[in-house]
Amino acid sequence: MRTFPDDLVRAQREWSATYRQLADRPGRTELRRRLYRLSAQSFFHPYWRQRRPSPAAWWELRELGRRAGDMNERPHR
Repeated sequence: MRTFPDDLVRAQREWSATYRQLADRPGRTELRRRLYRLSAQSFFHPYWRQRRPSPAAWWELRELGRRAGDMNERPHR
């Protein structure tokens, strides 16, 4: 498992949370804009200048974001 910078992991976690919110409330412009901003923040992060972004690295980063969201989800009542 790779070690990613904290701010990159945080951006991915926010991306995953925003994506889930957008799925629940499609058409929300502010959520689409936030998702776009977070995508750019992750894609152009300085970490990727030092390392070649492989599909496996992206997958690991996305998994970190998803797992954090799964742990933070509350059961629906």
